Amino acid sequence: MASQRNLKDNILLFIKGLAMGSANKVPGVSGGAVAFVLGFYEEMIYTFQKINLKALKLLLGRRYKSLFEYLNISFLLLVMGGSLFSYFSVSILLDYLLQHYETRVWSTFFGMILGSIYYIAVNYKYWSLKNSLFVVLGIVLGAALSYLPPATENSNLWFVFACGVIGVSGMTIPGLSGSFLLMLLGNYVLLLVDSVNVVFDVSTSVLMGDFEVLSIDRNIKYLKIATTFFFGSFFGLVTFSHVLGYVLKRWNHIVIALIIGFITGSLGMVWPWKEKVFAIEDEVFLLNNNGEKIVENYIRYLPDMNLLENWILIGFVLLGIAIVLSIDYYERKRKAETI
Repeated sequence: MASQRNLKDNILLFIKGLAMGSANKVPGVSGGAVAFVLGFYEEMIYTFQKINLKALKLLLGRRYKSLFEYLNISFLLLVMGGSLFSYFSVSILLDYLLQHYETRVWSTFFGMILGSIYYIAVNYKYWSLKNSLFVVLGIVLGAALSYLPPATENSNLWFVFACGVIGVSGMTIPGLSGSFLLMLLGNYVLLLVDSVNVVFDVSTSVLMGDFEVLSIDRNIKYLKIATTFFFGSFFGLVTFSHVLGYVLKRWNHIVIALIIGFITGSLGMVWPWKEKVFAIEDEVFLLNNNGEKIVENYIRYLPDMNLLENWILIGFVLLGIAIVLSIDYYERKRKAETI
């Protein structure tokens, strides 16, 4: 638990939150898978599960110290603080890298997912015919999801709230990309690009003493959208956590098997070798308010191994695998030292 962590562990936990938040913003990459591989997934689920009537009674009874310990607040602040901070720091860097080095970023993520599958599968000790069938089911579901066509943008606040509930599943269900679901719902650019940029610009202006930005209609619109999305995400996070906490306790081995399959099936979302398709009438790519392409659909193809660039991409795939296995090695070493 968080109370047993030292300063070094707390800093590492914040960095893990950064990694999860950054993954949540990239279509096809699951923040839940990052949390699973980095070793804080179950603690996160069970911590959010404690946002319940008992927590409310502690709050109303002004038993703040007991509430702090019961809700594992220090853990939440570090993980969620890191995740939120990533939207205005690491995610900006990721946006830049995706714009200028797109295939290399996808190659790295592809390798990280491959490494994650290996990590989870090797540590899974309950292989059987039934559990293997659930792995196959997860693969089918993950692969089917990656080929669904995107919808059009919808800024209705009730729909935005629903997007928050659905999108946050990327944090709670490993292998399921919340940002990819938002892309399918048509609101990826609205919620994770335009709204985030407006919130950042308005917050910066207010901190600089410029309160006139709060009177601009466009800013008010996006602040309402961002706030609604936040509350939808919070509601979904708590709801999914209660459901998953119950499911993990009763059918842990089956759930892990499904996760292995789902992450494997999601590989198609981040396949590095893609041919861009430009077909405006079919809404193949999404645009931001400035008319710039942000997220595009692609036709996947097999690489031509005679090209140097493809070997470079394979190198980035290996880098992604090495990153995950290095994290696994560090976690094993750290746990061994604490025993």
